[in-house]
Amino acid sequence: MSNAGDVEFGTEIGPALGAPLSDLALDQMFRAARTRYAWRDKPVPEILIRAAYDLAKMGPTSVNCSPARFVFIGTPAAKEKLRPLLNAGNVEKTMTAPWTVIFAVDHAFYDKLPVLFPHSPDMKNRMSSPDTARDHGERNGTLQAAYFMLAARALGLDCGPMSGFDRAGVDAAFFAGNEETQNWRSNFLCNIGYGTDEKMNPRLPRLEFDDSCRIL
Repeated sequence: MSNAGDVEFGTEIGPALGAPLSDLALDQMFRAARTRYAWRDKPVPEILIRAAYDLAKMGPTSVNCSPARFVFIGTPAAKEKLRPLLNAGNVEKTMTAPWTVIFAVDHAFYDKLPVLFPHSPDMKNRMSSPDTARDHGERNGTLQAAYFMLAARALGLDCGPMSGFDRAGVDAAFFAGNEETQNWRSNFLCNIGYGTDEKMNPRLPRLEFDDSCRIL
């Protein structure tokens, strides 16, 4: 029998698929989770970032188009490259986070559809018009970024998503001049690490079901 420390990510333990998650798991992913502004001085190993991606990639997207692209910034040099492109209020929390993710969208995501959606050879052409590519890319890319944040929380990490940066500057600094990334466009940023309660305000209200939902 393996020790607890030997259990690999994705090992099938606990309730069968289809059973509700525990309250502890739901608290970690939703109810007690907060946007973090400060970070513990504790490194996050790359294997954990890779594990979060491997969970997030399983989330559904239109025709499996998977248009999100992820740039994980963890080295001092990459952080300094990002620094001047951040709004002033986002600098400290980003420089002190173990990782910052640029969630981006590949506006030529349809080039990978022959691999991702092989049973429909015409899908690449159907998705390649500029309006269609932009519509599906932005919507599904944002979905995938949200999947990643939930995956990170599920693995015990905290997230600090944010706008407040020079999008054109990020695109020029990190994507331009490279054939592989030239069609990528930044969506939003997210700091990843082990958060603290420093600079945390009380949780803001959320809309109740009857204020935002209709059952027909």
